[in-house]
Amino acid sequence: MNLSSCKLVAGSQAGSGKADVQDNPASGLVTIGVLAIQGDYAAHASALRESGANAILVRKPEQLRSLDGLIIPGGESTTFLKFLERGSFLADLTAFVHDRPTFGTCAGCILLADEILHPPQDSLAVLHATVERNAYGRQIDSSIEHAASTLPGGPLEMVYIRAPRITKVAPDVQILAERDGFPVLVRQGNLLASTFHPELSEDRRIHVLFVEMVRQAKAGKLRA
Repeated sequence: MNLSSCKLVAGSQAGSGKADVQDNPASGLVTIGVLAIQGDYAAHASALRESGANAILVRKPEQLRSLDGLIIPGGESTTFLKFLERGSFLADLTAFVHDRPTFGTCAGCILLADEILHPPQDSLAVLHATVERNAYGRQIDSSIEHAASTLPGGPLEMVYIRAPRITKVAPDVQILAERDGFPVLVRQGNLLASTFHPELSEDRRIHVLFVEMVRQAKAGKLRA
């Protein structure tokens, strides 16, 4: 995948009505929402459908009630917070992430973490990790890396765009992949987080993993 194409995809979907993907209800599938405030939410929705889930774009707090899981995509974490502070959205989302499977990518990872640095900010404070914002530089420093992970199938393609860095995790957080000795893909119970953008890769293993986490949670086989 060409990095400039990745940047165009991410940029064109932020706040663009053209990225609105229609709901695709299907019997027997788990339903996973993608928080569609900004970022590459349409790419996440497509990846979820390719991974065997029903995907819904979420723009209102009441939509959370029908979901089995949720993805919080990349974007700007402070902008996410400003939007979520309207009405009951932030309170409803906080309750959701403490109860049901949630996957945060890039800015979504920042929002899940219980400690944020450079600068500090509020968060959902559910992932037991410390995250440093914009640790890998500005947009011009974006890159595509390949690294080993605990997932079968060889190295993962990792697209980094203004990426944060996970600097510390608690013992209950499982590290699934690293870059330069720092975690970039982690799991804590029914939470999954990455500092890169798996939706901008053709590799669907991470989305397949999350869909399976949601299935297990819905069946009562996965504990928070």
